[in-house]
Amino acid sequence: MTRVLGLDLGTKTLGVALSDLYGWTAQGLTTIKIDVQSNDYGIDAIKQLVDEHIVSEIVVGLPKHMNNSIGESGQRSIDFSKMLEAELPSVKITLWDERLSTVAAERVLLEGDISRKKRKQVIDKMAAVFILQGYLDQPKKEIQHDK
Repeated sequence: MTRVLGLDLGTKTLGVALSDLYGWTAQGLTTIKIDVQSNDYGIDAIKQLVDEHIVSEIVVGLPKHMNNSIGESGQRSIDFSKMLEAELPSVKITLWDERLSTVAAERVLLEGDISRKKRKQVIDKMAAVFILQGYLDQPKKEIQHDK
């Protein structure tokens, strides 16, 4: 069985979540430090996670504006997904609308009375969990068999 990796791309960190073997639940895995200015998106660390956890698909959060348009952050996610496709040709890369995932993650952490310092450390990983869980919860299309 294979797993799905969920990624929340920030400007300084990349939040990472991983599905269970059945693709039912998402768990926070790690946060990877990145440097957008120097074009370092943690691709080597992602490759290692893909190999270590037998990942067949990566879901990249696509931040959109509420009017469905794509801004600078959204374009960065699109470009990042293209990098992943080039570096990991055997892994399916999917962009997933992540509107309000960081807001939802922040709300959960606030309700859990997590300190500001601790929230800052885990917010991207938690947002990746929300992105991946949203993807995993979508109704799966029936597979059609042509005869």
